[in-house]
Amino acid sequence: MIASLYGAGKSLRASNQSRSLWWSIPLWVGAGTLLLTIANFGMERTEKHLLAQDAEQTALKYAEFIARTVPDLEHLFTRRELSEQAQIELQRSSQLGDVFRFKLFDANGQLLLTSDQIVSMAPLSAAGTSQLGSHHGDTNSYVSDIVLGGKNYIELSDGRKKPDRPDLYSEAYVPLMGDNGIQGVIEVYVDQSARQRLIAAAFTEVALIAATLLLLGGTGLGWQTWQRSSDRRQGEERIRYLAEHDVLSGALNRASFQSVLISAAQAATASGESFAIHCIDLDRFKEINDTQGHATGDQVLCEVADRLTALHRPGDVLARLGGDEFAILQATQSDPRDVESYGQLIVKSLASPIEIDGSRIPCGASVGAACFGTDATEISDLLHKADLAMYRSKTSGRGRFSFYDETLDHELEERRLLAIDLRTALADRTLCLHYQPLFEAEDRDTATGFEALMRWNHPTRGNVPPSIFIPLAEECGEIEALGTWAIEQACNDATLWKDCARVAVNLSAAQFRAEATDVVSVVSHALEKTGLAPERLELEITESLLISNPEQVLDSLNRLSNLGVRIAMDDFGTGYSSLAYLWRFPFNKVKIDRAFVKELEDEGKVSLIIGSIVSLAHSLGMRVNAEGVETELQRDALRQLGCDELQGFLLGRPAPNESHEPHVDIDRRAA
Repeated sequence: MIASLYGAGKSLRASNQSRSLWWSIPLWVGAGTLLLTIANFGMERTEKHLLAQDAEQTALKYAEFIARTVPDLEHLFTRRELSEQAQIELQRSSQLGDVFRFKLFDANGQLLLTSDQIVSMAPLSAAGTSQLGSHHGDTNSYVSDIVLGGKNYIELSDGRKKPDRPDLYSEAYVPLMGDNGIQGVIEVYVDQSARQRLIAAAFTEVALIAATLLLLGGTGLGWQTWQRSSDRRQGEERIRYLAEHDVLSGALNRASFQSVLISAAQAATASGESFAIHCIDLDRFKEINDTQGHATGDQVLCEVADRLTALHRPGDVLARLGGDEFAILQATQSDPRDVESYGQLIVKSLASPIEIDGSRIPCGASVGAACFGTDATEISDLLHKADLAMYRSKTSGRGRFSFYDETLDHELEERRLLAIDLRTALADRTLCLHYQPLFEAEDRDTATGFEALMRWNHPTRGNVPPSIFIPLAEECGEIEALGTWAIEQACNDATLWKDCARVAVNLSAAQFRAEATDVVSVVSHALEKTGLAPERLELEITESLLISNPEQVLDSLNRLSNLGVRIAMDDFGTGYSSLAYLWRFPFNKVKIDRAFVKELEDEGKVSLIIGSIVSLAHSLGMRVNAEGVETELQRDALRQLGCDELQGFLLGRPAPNESHEPHVDIDRRAA
């Protein structure tokens, strides 16, 4: 009896426990839902806190960078004056990392300058045009009081309805302090779209883990609580990792690298040791992106990061500064030979092709280094000088290493400043075309046409020779835009001439590259827009263009010839492929290089060469032009050798288009 009662009681308890368990499930789910709701609210607050913290740090570093790199910045705040060098530095810094815009205010909160004005080269804002925080409406005075009181103010903004803004960004106000208090205020616009997505993704991972653990129920509650804490810690570590690293390559991002460099500088100063920075720029990355696509480009960047990581020694740090730019902090070193050896190792490591999906993609890199203590003690200066050294490697032939050299890199810095000015030269209308007349050899009073020659009247440097700015335009990627402008401008000018003289325009190899705008379309558009007859346009190309990609160039020249445009080979005889390609290409004219004309009076063999060129060209139905005619003896000799057309200072110097109107006896006025 007792046994049966004990058995019945145990059965009853088991039944009650089972019912209790089933009843506890909805309670557990409800409790879990409540906890998730609370957690979600907490995550939203944490996300805003992390974003505000990130924006503030970015703004502080940006403000520090501006204060260090922009000369005479205090004159802007006190006198509303901005030097040319300060304007150049601000233009360079208008978009840096996650910063896409900035405003500068004086100590009273009056707007002085915006990055939009810097980029468009607009004048400073008039006094009183805008007050600090004015676009915040009712909170204007609140924002102004906080910032002008010496504290930072961060506001998160939704940019989805603003076409010129990222989806999510912060406006960070940072007071710039001087010896006598606040000098001014910088308002920094920080793009936080990518950072918000990373934080949200990390929080989602944490939330999913937490939800899964809650749904498992009451058993093992202690273990689950510990596991949740562990996963939350992992999620926080993941967020921290994403905030400090480049997501694609795994290397440190620019902001984190700056922090590492500051710590390294402090340690080196205390210990008396040194370190080096290597700036690395991939040589053909734009071409890879254009021809292979951005997915392949991303794979290339990952492989580059892996190769650079493999070179690491204890203490070395790799960062991706943006795009195809990497940097390495080479830890403690005392011998410049170690730095050079390491730099050469980087070049060698990236010189071999990268294999992606069975394809071997050539890449290569240019590397420049600067040493802490020797070249600079300020981090921003050190990075800048390493970047200058890298740029010198690139302009010296690519795929090589260079140390920072104060003398050489000063010249290079001047060249870089000139390149910045060249990018705005078209918009500033400082570029123009001059025209040199071409004459019939038998009649120096009959001009057959004009050759368009580009000139640059720099606002502070004066006339910059084409021998300087044309190669510079090719280096900095502006030659295609300049070439397109020259074709259209020359066609337009020629339509104003009162006779039917031809106009000749030089084409660059860059205009025939695969990634460039189709040169045939450019010419066709210019003819259609200006109404110039195609037979009045003559396009000049050099032999070097034929060597690089003959089949593509041949196709383009045939299409241009079919438009009715005339084609001339410039600088004939200075290369080694002229005879090999002369019969294949649709040339109407060959131009004998001035080097032959210069030696005509002193070297008897030159006249034999010129006579042979004339005979060959005439047998192929081509006219012959001789450049660089400067004496009567040269003119008479070239005419006797059978040249059809002459040009040079003897006959007429290049002059603005206005000097050639009306187009009669132009040689007398141009000479």
